[in-house]
Amino acid sequence: MALPNPGMTIDPRRTALVITDPQNDFLSPDGVTWGVVGESVRENNTVQHIETLFRSAKKYGIPVFISPHYYYPTDHGWQFEGALEALMHEIGMFDRKGPLNLKNFEGSGADWLEQYKPYIDDGETVVVSPHKVYGPESNDLVLQLRKRGIDKVILAGMSANLCVESHMRELLEQGFEVAVVKDATAAAKVEEGDGYQAAQVNFRFLANTVWTTEEAVEAIKWSESYS
Repeated sequence: MALPNPGMTIDPRRTALVITDPQNDFLSPDGVTWGVVGESVRENNTVQHIETLFRSAKKYGIPVFISPHYYYPTDHGWQFEGALEALMHEIGMFDRKGPLNLKNFEGSGADWLEQYKPYIDDGETVVVSPHKVYGPESNDLVLQLRKRGIDKVILAGMSANLCVESHMRELLEQGFEVAVVKDATAAAKVEEGDGYQAAQVNFRFLANTVWTTEEAVEAIKWSESYS
């Protein structure tokens, strides 16, 4: 028995593109996780697909939100961690000098991938406060969306079975419609399994719909009829 596909109709007045962790540590060959995520990023053409979503959202007036991941020195004082939290802290992933300190930030693992900067730094994209584990429960993403009357989300970014899936779950619990773009994400391949393949099952089980980048772009184009 196949699952139903409820779908999601984009109304640009009520819909946002949310990208999680479009940062060097995930998406650059110089990033600290490239050894485990690089194969998946290449297979899915993730970097280019995220840029295509940025470009389409900007062209057709869909607001863009970034939910980043940062760790400050005080975060390394945590007394207990899950498996991936422990690994991220150990390898210095997303490290910054402090919440008000941008020393050595430019080009670091915590910085945006260079080709995304024109879209993110255009004065219109909303960069919310950092999430600290995987989901948006610890940041202000939901507040920022609600304050703009948004209740539909096109979701993509890194990484599939961690921050993307956690954002999807929380946004659904908060009453948003969520369309996940399955090839604008990627995940680690490790001894214990393929995080990308694990996420695909849950995307299909939970999201309102699951799109390819091509399908998402077509849906965004059709949204012009609401303008």
